[in-house]
Amino acid sequence: MDLPDFGLALAYWLHIVATVTWVGGLIALSVLVIPAAGRTLQPGDYAALLDRLQAGLQRIGWLSLAVLVATGMFQMSAHPAYGGFLAISNAWSVAILIKHILIGLMVLMGAYLTWGIMPSLRRMALLRAAGHNLDAAKDLALRKRESLVLTINIVLSLVVLLLTAIARAA
Repeated sequence: MDLPDFGLALAYWLHIVATVTWVGGLIALSVLVIPAAGRTLQPGDYAALLDRLQAGLQRIGWLSLAVLVATGMFQMSAHPAYGGFLAISNAWSVAILIKHILIGLMVLMGAYLTWGIMPSLRRMALLRAAGHNLDAAKDLALRKRESLVLTINIVLSLVVLLLTAIARAA
């Protein structure tokens, strides 16, 4: 598919903006926001923050993903090394295939975080705010699971960026 230069430049720019938004948000959330909030906020405030974060992250994260998919398709189809769907014939196509597999894993991790872990953390914070005694082992296990999923997603995002660089250099 031949795109005008401005169309391809716009696709690159939107792709970069969506990548920075998604990866930057993921890193800021995992490294700064959630650890600081967990240490400084009262349980009720922490639950309210998680509620607001989840709503905002769903909109921004899934919008970024949609932009990444749409602009990525344009970029991929315009690339001279693109030989067709699942045509794995050069270093570029191998890097792109692995990148897309890892992005799929990131989407699954993000879905688990969004609809599994975050609601559980919020529930626990609300119960704690209401004065309920919670099982400390379950609370710690859930926080460790959250940290693990966030860490895995950060590592995967860095590998995806590396694979993008490898594909660009191929």
